[in-house]
Amino acid sequence: MRILLGLLLAALFTTPLSATPTLEDYLPAGVSYDPNIPKPADIIGHEVGEWHVSHDKLVQYMHAVAEASDRVHIETTGYSHEKRPILLLTVSSPENLNNIDSIREDHVALSSGDSNRSVDSMPAVIWLCYSVHGNEASGGNAALLAAYHLAAGRGAAMDDLLENSVILIDPCLNPDGFNRFAQWVNMYRGMVLNPASDNREHNEMWPGGRTNHYWFDLNRDWLLLTHPESRARIETYHRWKPNILTDFHEMGTNSTYFFQPGVPSRKNPLTPTKNVRLTEQIAAFHAEAFDEKKRLYYSEESFDDYYYGKGSTYPDGNGCIGILFEQASARGHVQESIHGDLTFPFAIDNQFITTLSTLEAGRRLRGELLEYQQEFFRDALRAGGKASSAGYVFGDPEDRG
Repeated sequence: MRILLGLLLAALFTTPLSATPTLEDYLPAGVSYDPNIPKPADIIGHEVGEWHVSHDKLVQYMHAVAEASDRVHIETTGYSHEKRPILLLTVSSPENLNNIDSIREDHVALSSGDSNRSVDSMPAVIWLCYSVHGNEASGGNAALLAAYHLAAGRGAAMDDLLENSVILIDPCLNPDGFNRFAQWVNMYRGMVLNPASDNREHNEMWPGGRTNHYWFDLNRDWLLLTHPESRARIETYHRWKPNILTDFHEMGTNSTYFFQPGVPSRKNPLTPTKNVRLTEQIAAFHAEAFDEKKRLYYSEESFDDYYYGKGSTYPDGNGCIGILFEQASARGHVQESIHGDLTFPFAIDNQFITTLSTLEAGRRLRGELLEYQQEFFRDALRAGGKASSAGYVFGDPEDRG
């Protein structure tokens, strides 16, 4: 009887794990929102983080936002192996979107090596890339919040951000793996959420959602370009040549939150020192945002910046600041950890926090980022001109890959 009474009291004084987050739980204070822009729940049928959004609902919401807002343009840049669309949202002020072709051409011209081109009036280009690993789903779900906030947010700060930035959003870099994982965790979600680490929800069957249709890790395909998802992504990259590219991931449940710089000794020697300095400056914005929320994070203690074939390092070799984010994973809707129960909404919220801190960093450091990009290509062209070989060509006329 005493055991039963103890269990009852424990249940009474435990926060319900099935509590549903609201949109307002995620959004920053002091921002008003346009009521004409649909909220995520209006389209996907549930609050962000209540369920794992499927890829088709993610696509549906992005199209709904683009249709309702004059700040957002949407296009399909390619298709996955399973023929799911790969989206690109271009978000900026209406005036910038009306002149987007000339803005892009002026921006890409910074890579020509012309050191005399003025960057004073150029917007920074920031590319938000979510969930290249499909079972690291907090990123793709945070993309719902990013799209809503940028399309509907009102106020002088938002106007200034959009006037001085072109924000590219790829809501899901791995549509097939993302949908595979959403199906798994939603299938095993109960009305009462189970945080036990051995619960079936938290233990995917092979091959899991990390990889694409052919079980390939798309975060190792930025140089190889073996798969259509990667080829579409890289074509977009060089069409825009962004100043900042974010790469949202997840890691072990018992960790906290990581953002770059990574381990200083594990940096590619070809990456300029100024790249590291700018990464450190951007990191200060993330740290400030987490300090304000009183949340745990770390930097420079793990993860490398060496191999240029990954999402956070490929940009470093192309005049951009690539930034890796790693959020402790709930691998479902809630899972026990050494820090207490880790909920999916909490993971999504952290990814949204660094989305906003990245945008603020891009706005505040706009001139430095554009000047760095210009200097990078100028210096690279000079160094290349001194080399004995112009380059190396790999391949064969009979290679159909």
